[in-house]
Amino acid sequence: MSEEGFSIVDWVIFAVLILFSGVVGIYYACTGGKQKTTDEFLMADRKMPILPVAASILVSFQTALLILGQPAEMYTKGTQFFLSLFGQLGAVFLATTLFVPLFYPLKLTSFFEYLEHRFDSKAARVTATTIGIISTILYSGIASFAPTTALSAVTGFPEWLSFTLIGAICAFYTFLGGLKAVIWVDAFQGLIMLAGLLTILIKATLLVGGWGEVWRINQEWGRINFWNFDPDPTIRHSFWSLVIGSMINWTGPYGASQQSTQRFGSLPTLRDAKIALMLQSVGLIVIVTSACMTGVAVFAYYAMKGCDPLTNGDIMSSNQIIPTFVMEVLNYPGVPGLFMASLYSGSLSTISSNLSTLVAITFEDLVKPFVKNKSDSVHLWITRMLVLFFSAAGVGMAFTMRNITGTVLQASISILGSSGGALNGFVVLGAFFPTCNRIGAITGPIVSYAIMLWIGIGQYSVLGIPEDFPFPTDNCQAGNGSMTGGNNITTLAVTTNLISTTGVTTMAAVPVQELTGLRRLYSLSYLWYSTMGTVIAVIVALLITYVTGPRKATEVDRKYLISLSDKLSCLIPSRCRRGADTNQPQVKSEMGKENIAFSNLDERSTQDSQNKSNKVELYKIKS
Repeated sequence: MSEEGFSIVDWVIFAVLILFSGVVGIYYACTGGKQKTTDEFLMADRKMPILPVAASILVSFQTALLILGQPAEMYTKGTQFFLSLFGQLGAVFLATTLFVPLFYPLKLTSFFEYLEHRFDSKAARVTATTIGIISTILYSGIASFAPTTALSAVTGFPEWLSFTLIGAICAFYTFLGGLKAVIWVDAFQGLIMLAGLLTILIKATLLVGGWGEVWRINQEWGRINFWNFDPDPTIRHSFWSLVIGSMINWTGPYGASQQSTQRFGSLPTLRDAKIALMLQSVGLIVIVTSACMTGVAVFAYYAMKGCDPLTNGDIMSSNQIIPTFVMEVLNYPGVPGLFMASLYSGSLSTISSNLSTLVAITFEDLVKPFVKNKSDSVHLWITRMLVLFFSAAGVGMAFTMRNITGTVLQASISILGSSGGALNGFVVLGAFFPTCNRIGAITGPIVSYAIMLWIGIGQYSVLGIPEDFPFPTDNCQAGNGSMTGGNNITTLAVTTNLISTTGVTTMAAVPVQELTGLRRLYSLSYLWYSTMGTVIAVIVALLITYVTGPRKATEVDRKYLISLSDKLSCLIPSRCRRGADTNQPQVKSEMGKENIAFSNLDERSTQDSQNKSNKVELYKIKS
């Protein structure tokens, strides 16, 4: 890695791009309605344009975790993770067709308000809000941790100061500009993220000699692997977990979460909300593909160079692969600054989105019932104080994440999956099971969340099945005291110990214990967390409902339910639908024609009889 670190130009570019977020906050604090009402502060007056909302939905979930985590995943494990993109696109489709039409017309400020109306239970709403707050704060800690470690690794910038800086900037522009500032800053930061990724991808590809050569090198090293159809749920990545598991994992965040409903709820019409969600899928394809291709290209570069910095001990974690490449290869004035700005932009966009989410659900669900008689200006200041409180909580959580193991990508998806199963359970029970009662609706998700957290914590006690991938070390010089070698290839497994024999450095897999009982449960792939959590929530809730007495389906307002028959009717060919729809009216029409014919016949018959009678009377008079 270069010893030069950041130049003055890098620091200037980094500072300007980051401080722009604060300028946006000031702008929206001084224009428009000037954030004088809670509706404007929390929902942007429901008058936002489509494009920035689509970008905001995208970067709320695709963050610095994507810039560091996905390239690191592709670098160390091969191309298989790319299949998760198709699962995410399936999630966008389900969210657009099922959940946006359900939630948008309700005009919710807090997504969990739906649960109170659906189950006639304040307890259900508060329970879901509590789970949402816990998971969102945890996720904020991961989002802060990712760019901070990268900046510290390449510049020596203190981690504690970096954590504080991220929290302060987010609090500043969210405090002043509300949701409008958050959405517009998200859109700007999404462009910076993409620019950073494309810069790395293009440079790495050119250095290797073109994309064809990149692909060839990755094939040679066994990195091109997509089609693992093994149904074993303990396998970290398979076709099923990456496509089906990811689809279920992401359906909730895109269509049935506070982050998404708050954003598409800021649009003026349902049609706009659907368009925004579908548009963000275009950005999703571009940014995820770019991130994955970046990991593949950077691996090809280090394979061509003959020395992997991770196995050589130059870096401590795979999350530092991309920053290392930038400082080694792209150390031109301003470029490292742009890259670090893209990392921070991803982090800021996620944390500001989480701040607006936390403020909205905390105020609407927990605080507002106690201050509903106060003026709107009092409500507005309470929400702003909540911004400061949750910003500090996010900074504190970032410090607790410093010792996290594995990639930030897996950690973030594990956190989302553990809570996502419980929150998905609430929505599925509410939308698809009208007889589910409030007791079941509360108990099921609580049990689900407890079990999935238990499994998530327990997975760190299981070694798992090692995945052996070769890494190039034949041209490595002495690293940071860990490995040296010549003319050797290193194999890196998930669970490894260093051994050295006859001058060849290898990574020997630690004997893996046979997975039985709880250990097998703990080894469940993190991509199945949300699916398993949802299934547990629904099964437990329905069992409790059966025991305590189901609710009458007729008692539930239809606007809180999703009719699968209506949604599935779009799969029926239009000709058949027209036939089914028009068959009955045609019968009635034919019957109507017959009745008219008979009526006309009766009229003619009556008229003939009357004419005959008149003729008889006339004959009698003449006689």
